[in-house]
Amino acid sequence: MSLPAERDASIVGILGYHDRTKHYPTRFARSLGYLDWDNQPNPFRRYEGADLVPLRLDREDSAPSQRDLYGAPGTVAAAPLNRASLSRFLELSLAITAWKEFKGSRWALRANPSSGNLHPTEGTVIIPPMAGVSEVAVVAHYAPKEHALELRAQIAADAWREAVARLPEGAWLIGLSSIHWREAWKYGERAYRYCQHDVGHAIGALRMAAATLGWRLEVLADVSDAEVASALGLDRAADFEGAEREEPDLLALVAPAGSSAAPAGLGARIAQAARSAQWRGLANPLSRDHVDWEIIDRAAAFAQKPQEASWTAPGPSPNFCEFTDSLGADLRASAVIRARRSAVDFDSKTPLDAERFFAILDRTLPRSDRAPFDALPGAPSIHLAIFVHRVTGLTPGLYLLARDPARVGELRSSLRPAFEWAAVDGAPSHLPLFLLKRGDMRDWGRSISCDQGIAGDGAFSLGMIAHFEDRLRESGPWMYRRLHWEAGLIGQVLYLEATSAGIRGTGIGCFFDDEMHGVLGIKNHALHTLYHFAVGNPVEDARLTTLPAYADAAFRV
Repeated sequence: MSLPAERDASIVGILGYHDRTKHYPTRFARSLGYLDWDNQPNPFRRYEGADLVPLRLDREDSAPSQRDLYGAPGTVAAAPLNRASLSRFLELSLAITAWKEFKGSRWALRANPSSGNLHPTEGTVIIPPMAGVSEVAVVAHYAPKEHALELRAQIAADAWREAVARLPEGAWLIGLSSIHWREAWKYGERAYRYCQHDVGHAIGALRMAAATLGWRLEVLADVSDAEVASALGLDRAADFEGAEREEPDLLALVAPAGSSAAPAGLGARIAQAARSAQWRGLANPLSRDHVDWEIIDRAAAFAQKPQEASWTAPGPSPNFCEFTDSLGADLRASAVIRARRSAVDFDSKTPLDAERFFAILDRTLPRSDRAPFDALPGAPSIHLAIFVHRVTGLTPGLYLLARDPARVGELRSSLRPAFEWAAVDGAPSHLPLFLLKRGDMRDWGRSISCDQGIAGDGAFSLGMIAHFEDRLRESGPWMYRRLHWEAGLIGQVLYLEATSAGIRGTGIGCFFDDEMHGVLGIKNHALHTLYHFAVGNPVEDARLTTLPAYADAAFRV
């Protein structure tokens, strides 16, 4: 079979997976149907036999403001790469931010949110020799429970120099991988979607953490899944004997803001250096038993990325003008990141100020040289269909934020002909926001999001609408993952900016796909809703006790 034919078959396969895992009002996507609590996966992966290097948390917090994270390169001075800055980066991206406790049960919250708080995403750093960590370059798995590095592989000096010969000073790499079983334990067949959302959230968390240190983060476009697996040691079968395997997601370059882009073939050179390294550590089993979800394995195979492919979405990033606002100007970015929580309920009465609403939406617009969407370059693929419930000065109704204004004409011809496409009074002139339909949309928001009240009880809720099949056919079936990453990245921005505004957000993975399409008039795979989100004033659960992330004296308490 020729490569184009293979690719076409994989596109048909991944579209089939997506259709099969839709929720309907009369039938949900297949899952186990109950929660086997005795078999719940351990949320913390460890590698027995690998040296553990603790990372101390600095009590002095000189982080920039939340608003500065979106500034031009140079807004935040670049920190030197050392053990302290690496510790800060990991704390603000993948670490525990708090523990919750209720009637003897205890669970961790993290900087990177996750569907069901199940955390399928694992992080691994590839760093040069570093005082207090290692005398040679290493591949090290991040252990969030201990806030420590597990040294998995030592890379020989000659191999390291050859791999990073053209990198700027202070550059290093981080990789992400996913343990699908953690999500499938609860969500069954639909879990593959949620794992990809979580990768997108993690990309956002990593990019914003990098911005606090004056660094940039770039997902390597030309690296294959096989090369990611080699670089992170995921293809070492003996190291995972009896334990759940990890699927390779991506490699990303972290470097000072304003530095040159990653050279072509960097991922391949890093993978080659890792293959010749000395490895240690055996993965811990996370569950006693497993339920096999063959459809998830098939979806992962359909969406596997070859080396010659690219993660970059076709087309340029829109050139949106700068928007000056006060949102987050008086808040430390680190405080916002640590305070981010997923709301479980909204009060169904508190409105959001229109200026705050516009500022939050502005943060979701991609700008080619600004955090966080510079981590995934190229044209945006996702627009926001927004149910406005309680925004002061705005008519309740259905709105659309076109994150790529060049495609407004295409959107107008694809959605319901009766929509108004009216300009929004008071909106900044650069914000491509349109009023489609006036009216109370609270019941629509709730019913579409699996009858969850939270989607109608806040200030607004939304669906992330992707250019779907055309993206897959233009680039390849691996773009299925990239589309979900973009959605998760948008979700991470909404989380942080809601927190900046003194309210909360929550990601919603349970929604009736085709019911949302019916509201918008979508009839085929050209457009598709991939992820939902809600923002509002939270109702706190007073029954829960909040405990510090790291109570040891060596950490912040």
